[in-house]
Amino acid sequence: MAATWRLLKSAPPTAWFGMAVIAIYIFVAIAAPAIAPFGETEVVGGEYEPWSWVYLLGTDSLGRDMFSRLVFGARNTIGIAALATALAFLLGATVGFLSATLGGWADQLLSRFVDILMAIPSLIFALLILTIVGTSIPALVAVIAILDSTRIFRVARAVAMNIVVMDYVMTARLRGEGMWWLITREIVPNATAPLLAELGLRFCFVFLFISALSFLGLGIQPPTADWGSMVRENATLISFGDVTPLFAAAAIALLTVGVNFVVDWMLHVTSGLKE
Repeated sequence: MAATWRLLKSAPPTAWFGMAVIAIYIFVAIAAPAIAPFGETEVVGGEYEPWSWVYLLGTDSLGRDMFSRLVFGARNTIGIAALATALAFLLGATVGFLSATLGGWADQLLSRFVDILMAIPSLIFALLILTIVGTSIPALVAVIAILDSTRIFRVARAVAMNIVVMDYVMTARLRGEGMWWLITREIVPNATAPLLAELGLRFCFVFLFISALSFLGLGIQPPTADWGSMVRENATLISFGDVTPLFAAAAIALLTVGVNFVVDWMLHVTSGLKE
């Protein structure tokens, strides 16, 4: 605990800013029902009501409170992005470690399969698959997790390839340790630092990817509140000088910047560089 506090005290202001942003977003996502004055899908007024003490950011084309939907959008957008990132990380890291440990034809087969998937543009591939299988939340999470796991596979395999040739891994092999023991006891502890930084970056990419899909109409579907779809649904307001749709875009940008600040600090700490 003391070591963690010393590490946090040494963090630069940008990292503290990023951690504060992440903490606020998590709080808003968890406490959304208590913060939002109206329900997520509740029609509370007329079409495009102006800002007021009742409707803090006005209403949308269906008369739903924009501020309430912005708050609930934090829960939906961040929650789904976090779930997709966790699944992608679990799948990509596991297969990457396994590929590096096995080596030989198994490594080549897995690597070439991943190369094929990575050769297809992610957005086009996701649009194609979601058009075929539907745009439900489980399908959205599964498609994004599979696509993003290919990037994590490359990082995990590259890190593991440098570890499996170390003397302590060779010694463990000579002792007759099994595959699971080598991965969990030798590779994972020594690969944690770079993969944690990669986890933050992957979350940003997934978060932006989901928002882009929602903006195109194939992400999180109505009436579920989502920042990407909120920008698309209310973009017409910008033509009349109303900046309300930009709040959802700003929420996406602010979280991305905050996470990247924290990731930059983590990379600096794990690399062993000194000021």
